[in-house]
Amino acid sequence: MKQITIILLTLILTGCHSKKATTTITTKDAAGNLIGYATKNNLLQEPYKAWFTENYDFYETNPEVIAALKPLLKNITIKVYMGTWCGDSQEQVPPFYKIIEQANFNQKKLELIALDRAKKTPDNLQEGFDIIRVPTFIFYNKGKELGRIVEYPQEMLEDDMLKILSGQPYKHSYEK
Repeated sequence: MKQITIILLTLILTGCHSKKATTTITTKDAAGNLIGYATKNNLLQEPYKAWFTENYDFYETNPEVIAALKPLLKNITIKVYMGTWCGDSQEQVPPFYKIIEQANFNQKKLELIALDRAKKTPDNLQEGFDIIRVPTFIFYNKGKELGRIVEYPQEMLEDDMLKILSGQPYKHSYEK
């Protein structure tokens, strides 16, 4: 009887996980690129660590813009689509992490999704998000898209984020 109770309890607890929890295992393609949900910790592993650390350390944020971003990031969720194979992602994602860390952003409200060279994942995590180029940073407030930065910022990354989050006019690099 005790074994049955333990088995049932295990099934109940494991059955209650969300879809995200069951798809958070990041895989690698044949070339060693990350695919699927990822985290900063994934990017701090070899072979990604070299470019991540270099670009993170090199980037100097603007303290005034970071201070202005802090209150604006409170109710925001962010999706980031990137490719570990992509030079623009390697250049932009580390500074993005530096910005959100300095702005005390709750990283539980961040989804980092690594795409293959076709800009897809096995679970089609890109589907419905119109991902043409990477990296793509999408900012949401209560599920409504506020704006996105596509491939590279128009000014500096934190300046573009401030424009989007404060409601200023902003067009990403490929917006008509």
